[in-house]
Amino acid sequence: MSAGTSPLPPSVTTAPRLRRRPSLSPAALSPAAWIGVLAVLAAASVALYLTVDLGGNLGYVLPRRVNRVLTMVLVAYSVGVSTVLFQTITGNRILTPSIMGFDALYLLIQTGLVFFIGSSGVVALGSTTKFGVELALMVAFSWAIYRWLFTGSGTSLHLVLLVGIVFGTMFRGVSSLLQRLLEPSEFVVLQDAMFASFTNVDTGLLRVSFVLVGLASLVVLGLRRQFDVLALGRDTAISLGIDHARVVTAVLVVCSVLVGVCTALVGPITFFGLIVANLAYALCRRFRHRHVLPIAVLLGIIALVGGQVVLEQVFAFDTALSIVIEFAGGLLFLVMLLRGSIK
Repeated sequence: MSAGTSPLPPSVTTAPRLRRRPSLSPAALSPAAWIGVLAVLAAASVALYLTVDLGGNLGYVLPRRVNRVLTMVLVAYSVGVSTVLFQTITGNRILTPSIMGFDALYLLIQTGLVFFIGSSGVVALGSTTKFGVELALMVAFSWAIYRWLFTGSGTSLHLVLLVGIVFGTMFRGVSSLLQRLLEPSEFVVLQDAMFASFTNVDTGLLRVSFVLVGLASLVVLGLRRQFDVLALGRDTAISLGIDHARVVTAVLVVCSVLVGVCTALVGPITFFGLIVANLAYALCRRFRHRHVLPIAVLLGIIALVGGQVVLEQVFAFDTALSIVIEFAGGLLFLVMLLRGSIK
């Protein structure tokens, strides 16, 4: 064999390389494809919930189911959008608006109303007035605490968690004290407000909630091109021409309204946002808000509507879906803390 001669025949050396087969793993799907898949699953979940085991008087049963579905869709949208935007401006994926003591404040408001004016007074107050009081107090609290913590030059995660723990502990302590002073009959009335419930939501309040969420969504739509820049950090965003203080303030207002409306309408859902936001990040993998936001919302609809279908039709659980969600979300929160998955 002479020098410079290939040891292999030309048919082998010039053979084309075998192409790899396209991967069928979930990571191979594009964000747009995930949005399409999740949209189909969300629509199927809604269709199943509205039609499965539908009997009796349709004029009575079907409107109630539609009302519940609209409530769950509104909650999924509010929680998904507010959590993703909140994590964008805070710079980590373990914080959610509810972890900052929102559920404890809601419980304190409910306990205070029953303690000071009684269950009969709460009924006489009316659902609309009660909803307005709860929403105003929660939005004011969230606005004050978020503005203080997240509009400065730097934010310590440990400080944020500490503030959330302190406020949550304080609110729960006051609530526990007031609950011990209540009459047993009054406490039984209060128990219904301790867990999120998607049943028997007032139709008028649902309409008001849609209007408020729609107005907040207009702000989100106007700022949509700046969210990806905000995710790069405060200094980078300012160097790229973003009015950081103004945009962050607007986002905090939106988060306050969305979470306040959601909590006042159905009750506290502490870890639901943590679940849907982090699943959206895992599926999207490119972290563009135009992909992450709709994926988080669709995941929320599937979790709420599809989860309710599974609980009612498959397992026949006599429990609230929010309890299962809170259990799963609490486990995810602990796992993320132990693994240090905060960025």
